[in-house]
Amino acid sequence: MNTNTLLSSKFFKSLGSLLLIATLIGCSESAIKFNNIDITGSKAFGTDFSLTDHNGQQRQLSDFKGKLLVMFYGFTQCPDVCPTTMTEMQGVMTLLGKDADRVQVVFVTVDPERDTQELLSQYVPAFDSRFLGMRPVSMEDLEKVTKDFKIFYKKVPGKSATSYTIDHTAGSYVFDTKGTLRLFLKHQQGPQPIAEDLAKLLK
Repeated sequence: MNTNTLLSSKFFKSLGSLLLIATLIGCSESAIKFNNIDITGSKAFGTDFSLTDHNGQQRQLSDFKGKLLVMFYGFTQCPDVCPTTMTEMQGVMTLLGKDADRVQVVFVTVDPERDTQELLSQYVPAFDSRFLGMRPVSMEDLEKVTKDFKIFYKKVPGKSATSYTIDHTAGSYVFDTKGTLRLFLKHQQGPQPIAEDLAKLLK
């Protein structure tokens, strides 16, 4: 389903504005050259979240300080983008070797109606036992977190009420070890460019 692989035009416009902001940051951090989109210093995104992980634990951004946090938004019945991204991140962890333990990959569902805690606990760790599935408690919580982090998603009706699919942003965010949003990872680039960028942030 090719619509599932595309970002919304609004999202691309937002990223263009953020790139301009990023070029104006004169700190040493901005001197790092990344393969992916550097959004360091942008004020356009939220600064925290409150989600429940697949173990039933309430999580905030501060829980992951000391690790890089890679956050992807998708749904378990996604036929292409989601399994491709999770497999890609599986490859990234392999490339990082021992440094992979300093990276936390999180899969946030945009389909909490079908993606229960139990389902996420089976789906997400199947790619890597260290990966965490997360879900908003309510649709209001979903609206908030997707708005805060500029995530596009739209339900596409299927043949029945429960067979719908969801078009959504095909990319991931990276927070550094201090909890600062640093990168937007492009979809389907392969593990190597991502691993290179994460290794730079871990230095």
